[in-house]
Amino acid sequence: MILAGDVGGTNTRIALFGDDAQTPVFHETYPSRSHDGLDEIVRLFLAAHPAELDAACFGVAGPVLDGRTETVNLAWPVDAARLACVLGLQRVGLLNDLEANAYGIETLEPKDFATLNQGDPGAAGNEAVISAGTGLGEAGITTVAGRRHVVATEGGHADFAPRSELEVELWRWVTSRSGHASYERVCSGKGLVNIYEFLRARGGEAEPDWLREEMKERDAAAVISEKAHDGRDPVCLEALELMVSIYGAEAGNLALKLMATGGVYIGGGIAPKILPELQQAGFMRSFVDKGRLSALLSQIPVRVILNDHAALRGAALCASR
Repeated sequence: MILAGDVGGTNTRIALFGDDAQTPVFHETYPSRSHDGLDEIVRLFLAAHPAELDAACFGVAGPVLDGRTETVNLAWPVDAARLACVLGLQRVGLLNDLEANAYGIETLEPKDFATLNQGDPGAAGNEAVISAGTGLGEAGITTVAGRRHVVATEGGHADFAPRSELEVELWRWVTSRSGHASYERVCSGKGLVNIYEFLRARGGEAEPDWLREEMKERDAAAVISEKAHDGRDPVCLEALELMVSIYGAEAGNLALKLMATGGVYIGGGIAPKILPELQQAGFMRSFVDKGRLSALLSQIPVRVILNDHAALRGAALCASR
């Protein structure tokens, strides 16, 4: 049996797979911040689903160096050697979560994608994955001798480059509060909250009491997105539209840096929830707005990953290999 995990800032998903990396035999989701570490979560999972393990691999939201990561959006580190001891294995695979997500793409079917840009029907070459969730992850894919190889990055922490006077104001606002304005701080769950708070402060419009109470009781980013959908609050709508525009711009930046003519995949937990907004003109307008290379960007296929097991499948695939 293969044990695989997708460890994020909000949730940690653990699954057992059989001989393939397609369908989990058992699957559980744990709130990441409710536990003291991945080893605790793994013990809980195996207590509920005992199994003789052949291999294990985990995708973790953070830079992986020498089998260890100090997770950016979690309070606890993850250590492959410690996990190997807990699981009774010689070694455990540890990947960046976007690396796992990228490997998982090859396990998906056409129904697992929504197309934002058809692009060139014969598109080939490098590919890119960008995923906004609790944070913002980015990865590259290159194919050598028919086999896909993934390059992990921490591109979500690169400097945010404003494209308008409004975004310059946003950059200043984020920098004054955080010291550094990265793309993650304006294009993620917390990024959406930052944009909302910036726009609310900029406009000087008082926050409705009902909205403030909802954001105290629930995830603020989810509330902002929900109220943008139903039109109950114009600032929420403006915040979501601005984040979608920034998301498209950074996806286009990543495509250029990787020369991702083979396609760009939009992953993460946010994209499926805001698919109608991504399918509007704003995302792709920002994606292709690259001056002399706009024509090149317009030929790149852009797809949203709808299957939330992509990273789990990718971790299982790497474990099986």
